[in-house]
Amino acid sequence: MALHPRIVAFDCDGTLWSGDAGETFFDWEIKNNVVSAETGRAMQARYAEYKAGRVSEEAMCGEMVTMHKGLPEVEVMAAATEFMESKFPGYIFAEMKELISALQKQGSEIWAVSSSNEWLIRAGMKQFGIDADRILAAKAAIDNGVVTDRLVRIPSGPGKPRALRDVVNKEIDAAFGNSRWDMEMLAMAKHAFAVNPNPDLETLALKRGWTIYHPDGTGRR
Repeated sequence: MALHPRIVAFDCDGTLWSGDAGETFFDWEIKNNVVSAETGRAMQARYAEYKAGRVSEEAMCGEMVTMHKGLPEVEVMAAATEFMESKFPGYIFAEMKELISALQKQGSEIWAVSSSNEWLIRAGMKQFGIDADRILAAKAAIDNGVVTDRLVRIPSGPGKPRALRDVVNKEIDAAFGNSRWDMEMLAMAKHAFAVNPNPDLETLALKRGWTIYHPDGTGRR
C-alpha cells in the first residue's frame, strides 16, 4: 500500500484463489453438457495431447474458448456464473480480496489478467468488485450474441504483457502472479509479487528479488 501504485495487474487462478478455475470449469462443462458430446470428446482428446506436451499452452487456452462456437454467449456466461458461485472447489484468498479493496479505495486502477476464458473471470471478479472492462482474459469474438471461433486475445505468458500494452497502454506499477505463465507480466512491472508461487516461479522470484507471499491456506507464509 505504501507504494501507492496507479496501475496494478493481477493474475487470477492460483493468485486470487486456490486451484485452476479454467481447468476445472472445462471438465465441469463437458460433464454437464454445456457443449455438445461430440465437442466434449474431441476437446478431452485434445487436452490429453496438451498434457502430454504436444499442444502449446497458448493453443490450448484458445481452444478452451473457441470450443463454445455457435453457443449463445448468455448461455456460456450463465454456466460460468453457476460454476464460480456454487461448483468451483477452490476458495478465494481473503488477504488478496482485502488488498484489492484497499487498493481500489486508494485510487489504484486494477486489472485482472488471465488465460482462462473471459466468462469465467467475469463471474469470479464480481467478488472482487472488478468491472468487465478491466478484465483481460481469453476471449472470442461475438457475432449477434453468438460465440465465434475468432480469438480476440489469449493472455498467457508473453500474451499477458502484450494485452496490457495493447489495452491499458500505461506503465504497470505492480503485478501479482503465481506461475511461470505470469513471468513476463511480473517482469514488466515496477514491483513484482509472486503470490502462492509454483516452484519454478519461486526460484525466479528469489533470483530477481521479487516479493514472495503465501496467503493463508497455502501451507506456507
